[in-house]
Amino acid sequence: MSESMISVRNLTKDYGLGRGVFDISLDIQKGEVFGYLGTNGSGKTTTIRQMMGFIRPNSGTVQVNGLNPWTQAPEVMKNVSYIPGEIAFPDLATGTDFFKVQAQFLGVKDFTYMNHLIDLLGLDPSANLKRMSKGMKQKTAIVAALMGDKQILIMDEPTTGLDPLMRETFLELVREEKKKGRTIFMSSHIFEEIEDVCDRVAIIGNGKIQSVLSLYELRHNTPRMFRITFGSEAAAQEYARRVPDSVVDGAVVSLQAPASGTDGVIKAAKGLEMVSVDETHEDLEEYFMNIYRKEIR
Repeated sequence: MSESMISVRNLTKDYGLGRGVFDISLDIQKGEVFGYLGTNGSGKTTTIRQMMGFIRPNSGTVQVNGLNPWTQAPEVMKNVSYIPGEIAFPDLATGTDFFKVQAQFLGVKDFTYMNHLIDLLGLDPSANLKRMSKGMKQKTAIVAALMGDKQILIMDEPTTGLDPLMRETFLELVREEKKKGRTIFMSSHIFEEIEDVCDRVAIIGNGKIQSVLSLYELRHNTPRMFRITFGSEAAAQEYARRVPDSVVDGAVVSLQAPASGTDGVIKAAKGLEMVSVDETHEDLEEYFMNIYRKEIR
């Protein structure tokens, strides 16, 4: 069995008026990149703040590497790097000054990895800390958090303020960390970045877990939608006779089939003039929207 690095059991933090998180249970395994997806105000940050020991739950438990973050915060932080959703820097002149303080706090003596992060993100650490743009502040927070090279990474909307090119650079950094065997918990509301790097994802809505799914299962085992174009209407009609539940529109046939049935869809067109086949499957955004539609209903 895999080793659970972050374990959340029946976690509740109730702020009243339906705000907070309610009866959340999650397990993040060692070496896993776990996405936490939801709209603004859905409860992502509240969950993460309890993982970090910043707020105390009303009920339920959190364990990070076997430790309670509320009662054992200093021990927890020895193994955790954290990127907050809201960045607040200390009163220091430059990014370099901030990194020096952070290095002392984290006990970093070898700055090789820190310099790698700075180069990768294209950061100028000599810039005035208070006058940095949102993107520069986000890069600084990423370097400050990851320079300690810890085993567990907890990140709250880490790509906020990054342009698309730099967002992809950050995702490449996440892939590097995964190769090292790091355990990564990353909240986001951007479907593409979750789908690109995560092994599993939990969808949270109105403070409750709506679904937990494997991204591999979503990519490879969800039903496929096919749109097949034939050379004539007659060929399309013949195909529809061969394959039940096909929908014919002129020379085009549309149908849904299980992922394992792709070969059968093509074989059914044997002897017919097939011009093209377009195959699609439900992506994370569609899955998410279906979950939220059900919740609204």
